Amino acid sequence: MFPVPSQGGRPLFEWRWVDRHFDEILDRLGEHIALTAAALAIGLVVSVGVSVVSLRRRWFYVVALSTAGSLYVIPSLGAFAVLVPFTGLTSFTTAVIPLATYALLILIRNIVTGVEQVPKEVREAAIGMGFTRSRLLWQVELPLALPVVMAGLRVAAVTTIGLVTVTSMLGKGGLGYFIRAGIQTATPNPTSIIVGVGLSVVLAVVVDLLLWLGGRALAPWSRKAASR
Repeated sequence: MFPVPSQGGRPLFEWRWVDRHFDEILDRLGEHIALTAAALAIGLVVSVGVSVVSLRRRWFYVVALSTAGSLYVIPSLGAFAVLVPFTGLTSFTTAVIPLATYALLILIRNIVTGVEQVPKEVREAAIGMGFTRSRLLWQVELPLALPVVMAGLRVAAVTTIGLVTVTSMLGKGGLGYFIRAGIQTATPNPTSIIVGVGLSVVLAVVVDLLLWLGGRALAPWSRKAASR
């Protein structure tokens, strides 16, 4: 295939560049997926724990949501700068911690909202069957809240995939490495930028689709309710 010409003289897209850097592209894609998965896993575990406490202590939910909101508005580069003296400049931990905190606001809010939307009669029926408060939460409320939780996880996943590119400033960044490298060369390399941006978008779409399919598989009753 022939390169697509650009107005500046350098081809807008060079397939030969992709072929030469194919192994590196796969490595960076793997790094992008690993950073995203680690951040979402940490964010989800913390969010579930915080949400469980929040559902029993309403005042704690207000504090947790305010704290998560404050962390969400911190610029990512500022968060990285704070962590660098403790975890190192190119550390995987330095990249993951801020990414995980950005997911907290979305996940905590969706988990609590999903549980609160469980019909009152369902709770009363479960209690009438002898369910304890903990059993009610884990076996009834959280499973029924799953569609709302999965919706929040999808938003958090897409957001995190976009934010991972910023960690290229730490020497990480997955696909963001190609965006940064393409911009910082003496002559900007549009192919590198297109590969970084394009694959990030494709990854976000694929992950969102997989989570959507996973949510439908885990909560088949939500499909029946939507079709009525």
